[in-house]
Amino acid sequence: MRPGRRQRLLPGALLPVVLALGVALTGCTSEEPGDPKPSAPTSTATTPATADEVPVPKDRACFDLSYADALAPTNSSTPVDCAEKHTSMTYAVGELDSAVQGHLLSVDSKRVQAQVARVCPERLSRFLGGTPEDLRLTMLRAVWFTPTVEESDAGANWFRCDVIAVAADGKLDPLTGRLAGVLAKPEARGKYAMCATAEPGTPDFSRVVCSREHAWRAIRTVDVPGADYPGEEAAREAGQGPCEDAARDRADDALNFTWGYEWPTAAQWRAGQTYGLCWIPD
Repeated sequence: MRPGRRQRLLPGALLPVVLALGVALTGCTSEEPGDPKPSAPTSTATTPATADEVPVPKDRACFDLSYADALAPTNSSTPVDCAEKHTSMTYAVGELDSAVQGHLLSVDSKRVQAQVARVCPERLSRFLGGTPEDLRLTMLRAVWFTPTVEESDAGANWFRCDVIAVAADGKLDPLTGRLAGVLAKPEARGKYAMCATAEPGTPDFSRVVCSREHAWRAIRTVDVPGADYPGEEAAREAGQGPCEDAARDRADDALNFTWGYEWPTAAQWRAGQTYGLCWIPD
């Protein structure tokens, strides 16, 4: 390392990938982006719901959800006017594939929930536009909802995908403007970009949307090769060159600059995050 240039390397601090929140929302170990959503709870209603009472959600509907609402596996919030304050927007609605060899699976079964956990993040990238890298470097995340067990038993068989923006730990950012194709526009991507309150790996580090006060910015992701987790040393090594190069390209002085790299842990890898993050002061 040349004199005057400083780097900070650290293992992944539970990076926010897809949210089930399906985020840190995809940051704590109990409910990290990429972690599976909890199973749909059993309703305590004494009168069973009917399919007519649980209509299929409308695509492009908006909701003013709290962070806790977004973490829940089911949601019965009333839509709001998209021109008013809202924190989530439905971008896809589909039908659950709950039949296996002639048998119906419960809506909270691992197989059914895995279907939604796969489909919603895939459709989010297409809805927002841009590249997968563009999405990874923002605080926009996919969350999804299914009927309750009672609603499913009564015939409801849909799933709903919403997009939310994580403002900071435990908080959602209001959504404004047109979201369809937003990441295809460089001038619009910055609104939801991923930043941090302090240097990664320090006690004051916390991810925030870049429209909030911040000190560091995520500038690149690095895919760690391999079908299986390669081990901490290999994961760490994979990002050092790419992150240093990315930081140098943005530095005023190519011989004196600061950068950081977070690599995925084995647990994150199992949850689907197979890349690390490059950081620079902002």
